[in-house]
Amino acid sequence: MRKISFLLNTSAALALCVSPLTARLQTKTEAKSWIEKSNGYTALLIDLDKKYSPEYGSSQGLLEYDTQISVPTLANEIAYRKEEQVLLEKYSASLGTEKDMAVAQDLNILINRLKLNFRQQDYELKHQVPFLNASSMIYGGLEILLDAQTATSRRPAAVLRMRKYAGLEKGYRPLTTILRERISHQIAGKDMVYPSAQQMEVELSRNASIVNGIAELCKKYNLSGWEEPYQQLKKQTADYDSWIRKNVLIKARKNARLPAEEYALALEGFGVNIPPAELAAMAHMAFTSIQNEMRPIARQVAGQRHLPSADYRDVIAELKKEQIHGDSIIPLYERHLKDIEDIIRKQQLVTLPGRPAIIRLATAAETSRSPAPHMVPPPFLNNTGQRGVFVLPLNMPAAPGEKKANKYDDFTFDAASWTIIAHEARPGHELQFDKMVEEGVSQARSLYAFNSTNAEGWGLYAEYITRPFMPLEGQLISLDYRLLRAARAFLDPEIQAGKVTQQEALDILMKDVVQSKAFAQQEVERYSLKMPGQANSYFYGFTKMIALRKDTEQALGAKFNALRFHDFILSQGLLPPALIRDAVMKDFIPSEKNK
Repeated sequence: MRKISFLLNTSAALALCVSPLTARLQTKTEAKSWIEKSNGYTALLIDLDKKYSPEYGSSQGLLEYDTQISVPTLANEIAYRKEEQVLLEKYSASLGTEKDMAVAQDLNILINRLKLNFRQQDYELKHQVPFLNASSMIYGGLEILLDAQTATSRRPAAVLRMRKYAGLEKGYRPLTTILRERISHQIAGKDMVYPSAQQMEVELSRNASIVNGIAELCKKYNLSGWEEPYQQLKKQTADYDSWIRKNVLIKARKNARLPAEEYALALEGFGVNIPPAELAAMAHMAFTSIQNEMRPIARQVAGQRHLPSADYRDVIAELKKEQIHGDSIIPLYERHLKDIEDIIRKQQLVTLPGRPAIIRLATAAETSRSPAPHMVPPPFLNNTGQRGVFVLPLNMPAAPGEKKANKYDDFTFDAASWTIIAHEARPGHELQFDKMVEEGVSQARSLYAFNSTNAEGWGLYAEYITRPFMPLEGQLISLDYRLLRAARAFLDPEIQAGKVTQQEALDILMKDVVQSKAFAQQEVERYSLKMPGQANSYFYGFTKMIALRKDTEQALGAKFNALRFHDFILSQGLLPPALIRDAVMKDFIPSEKNK
């Protein structure tokens, strides 16, 4: 099931996790022999992933995979695993003889990725009855081709892909049949853990809309011949969901908590390698410390604005009343992006590229699907010059049945724009990822080194180094966002440990972090249903960056230069904390001492 979960959720995985900016990578590697050597190793794993997950190859702009589909039978997964094991042995042998530190780091990246995948797969096969959502998988495989950035000539391939998913092409069986077989095989095991009923109910309730969305995509891009396979898929997925309800949902867990071993594996996958209780204790201390930082700033803002209360909660509530709407959002963000770029240059925080960052407003549909600001990444491979795009949501309306007041007000006000720009754009993710485009990094680092800890750790650190130079209102909201990340790092593990209820988590987020009910609800679903463990990575990655900077400053003393330190971090690509520390200690610090 490890491969099935990766199989067709490419868009969601990229939006939430990865920013694979390797455009013009081949040009850059010509000047770096170690990258060329590293890429030779990585190509073996890339080819294997594309072989068993053609949708992955298609999502990276490789046209030869557009009409192919994954066939997630148990036999294919076993074959995949055997080939991965052979590759792991090859990587391990090469590591023993590799002299180049950077290539050795990349081999470790590939080895660690494979080993973690094996342990996750072994756990799933031994313990889990999975919830495999056919509707979401099929939609994901088609959305890759039916996208505004996909060349028109590639889109008709979606029809053949649909026919194969439906089992209408010779040699193919319906995907729903294969998934049903996989689940039935797991049901037959002993002492199996079933998925969360709450998670299943939420996803199943959305499947009709997802399937209808397939027809909307086909009509939007004027495909022909899609009606027959679509009708087959619509019936197959409806029958499959009915089967899921009768055979899996009926036995599903009544709480959303993951088994301890599964949660530990999830944390490791997101890059968090300390016990959850230890992380929660650190986060509680940080939460109180951040609140103490917020109080004097809130008093200053309250004094300047003649507000009746100087409590940071009340001050933030007042700031959130200054909502920006519609066409006014982009000009505000563009203006403050220039302000932050001026700060970066004046304070010598990091070297900025000559080209502008790309910001655009989300459509209403995009806002509904992803109401938070985010980066939309281009493909990993075969990139023809695409860059990351910073996408801003519209004002989110209240959910059906909710009171008018229960709407998102967390991103579309002036004071919030400063820290959001610093995190998502510059000096955060946009700069972090596009630096790889311009300077060139190995494919191991852009494709396989990623975890949430190293990516989001930099994003939060980017807010940290920019915050002292923001206006007071921006500083207060920046600290509030850091407060949110600390809250995540104790609420997520404590929900999973049963120490905190979902309602208690909602109360903390709404009262002490001053989130809207809509956003707080989204957060709690994240901790308990969507991605348990992932939300911890922001705080944990940030602590790693702060510790690394402190140790670097101590080692270099007066020779420490923040701009060169930050440029070096960005030049390394998406290295996990242990490897970036290794590079700083063995490369950056000795080099700086010799200057």
